[in-house]
Amino acid sequence: MAREITKIGVIGLGTMGAGIVEVCARSGFEVVGVEMNADAVERGRGHLQNSTSRAVSRGKMSEEDQQALLGRVTTTDDLSALADCGLVIEAVPEVLSIKRDVFGKVDDIVADDAILATNTSSLSVTDIATATRAPSRVVGLHFFNPAPVQKLVEIIATVITAPDVLEDIRDIARRLDKEPVVVGDQAGFIANRLLLAYLNRAVSMYENRYASREDIDAAMTLGCGLPMGPLALLDLIGLDVAYAVLDTIYKEGRDKLHAPSPMLKHMIAAGLLGRKTGRGFYTYEKPGSGKVVEDGASTSVVPAGVEPRPTTKVGVVGSGTMATGIAEVFAKSGYEVKLVSRHAGRVEQAFEGLKKSLAKAVQRGKLTDEVREQAIANISISTALDVLSDVDLVVEAISEELSTKQAMFENLDEICKPGAILATTTSSLPVIQVAMATKRPADVIGMHFFNPAQVMKLVEVVSTVSTSTDVVATALDVCEKLGKRAVTCGDRSGFIVNTLLFPYLNDAIKMLEAHYATTDDIDLAMKAGCGYPMGPFELLDTVGLDVSLAIQRELYLEFRERGFAPAPLLEHLVKAGYLGRKTERGFRTH
Repeated sequence: MAREITKIGVIGLGTMGAGIVEVCARSGFEVVGVEMNADAVERGRGHLQNSTSRAVSRGKMSEEDQQALLGRVTTTDDLSALADCGLVIEAVPEVLSIKRDVFGKVDDIVADDAILATNTSSLSVTDIATATRAPSRVVGLHFFNPAPVQKLVEIIATVITAPDVLEDIRDIARRLDKEPVVVGDQAGFIANRLLLAYLNRAVSMYENRYASREDIDAAMTLGCGLPMGPLALLDLIGLDVAYAVLDTIYKEGRDKLHAPSPMLKHMIAAGLLGRKTGRGFYTYEKPGSGKVVEDGASTSVVPAGVEPRPTTKVGVVGSGTMATGIAEVFAKSGYEVKLVSRHAGRVEQAFEGLKKSLAKAVQRGKLTDEVREQAIANISISTALDVLSDVDLVVEAISEELSTKQAMFENLDEICKPGAILATTTSSLPVIQVAMATKRPADVIGMHFFNPAQVMKLVEVVSTVSTSTDVVATALDVCEKLGKRAVTCGDRSGFIVNTLLFPYLNDAIKMLEAHYATTDDIDLAMKAGCGYPMGPFELLDTVGLDVSLAIQRELYLEFRERGFAPAPLLEHLVKAGYLGRKTERGFRTH
């Protein structure tokens, strides 16, 4: 580094500021923490004491290390104590006027070569920097909460940030054992820009009563492997904080997808800010608690007294990975299963694949030999749809083409007995258009299993305007017996998961198109900053760019929202045959 920084100042000792103090002190820096008055200083010191004490109780820090860390920290309400700090990090409330005032004062106190950094998560770093006489030494240094745990730090360079300042702050971030990504001064930066738009869409989905809060959250945790559902995450972040960030991003880009949902504004006005007030989308045991308590806001989609139809025999139509997985799931749960495909070779191959899957489960200790043998005995295969004449439920898992599905359901309608339920596993097509190919639309429902069906716990149960309530009750009952978590929603393209997931992926592609950040930095930001199991480009290459484009087109046609239009880069890659892992090239070369 050009600068030899040994002492760091932190202004603001709330949860985030105290966390930054801890991070710096853990890495051996001498730290000066500053608050506005003695009471705030005491609270900040308490945050630091409590956080390090938890680390000691969990065996992540010794008492000796804790005392040494606390010994490196000085707390005060006097800004002049920052005079000999080589780096000062501001972590005051997310209000531009407050931040500018702080930077103007600090600018007169510190040495001319000291670096000034703002922890803003959404405000213009340039606007903050211009409150100083030397804006070239101002940079954004956005930590994620909780700072001692989260590895990501976004470094925001303005058009006037000096190159040596940028290099030194990157080295500091690495010394703090963080993973830095360097981006330009755009509201929301990488993580918040992608995350908050997704959370905002989840609020709109709930506001429109498309699905319950529990089902929306379960869909995204079980269907995408996310650490928290969107509404629970908003409660953790704070609805007022999320609203402020969204409002800032919207005012900069005027993208409707970033316009805060009206529901957020109303909840904030009512004081329902999330965990910190004890109530947000969920109700908590007390303010600050993460324990959810029953509040009577959850309602059942099936009226009391509606009984499910008896279901013992199940037909599965198809021979692909999804059909095979669904057949295995039913067979293991004791159902009599008829696996049907019009191609003899394919259905036999599917059956062999199913048996191999069951054998692997035995080898891994997840199944007993007895269960495997019984599951195999529960399955019969055929090339004739006529064998489905006596089943109680048929699950269609053929190609994702509307005309193909409609033709299949027309055949099933003629073959299956009265009262048999016809289910489609479509992930994006309108279920009602499939249902209307039959003379029994009341008996048709969507049951969207996730791949691999043997592993994934989620099933989206999609009812149309014609679906009978006892058919919904039957689908839910069957899912429970399969050991699945069913979420219910209405019949529109994308259902819950794809409607929330694919626009987020599309937004990431647009960010790459704009040369704002690289694929590696965007993936790192979402994994290290938000705890996602995969970055958006890793996920796109895994799903398949052609599949992603098809789903995004369906969403755009359904909602006619300009922001849902597929990113041109995605269309160009698909045209070039770069489809992801399956062609060994997508956003990356594999």
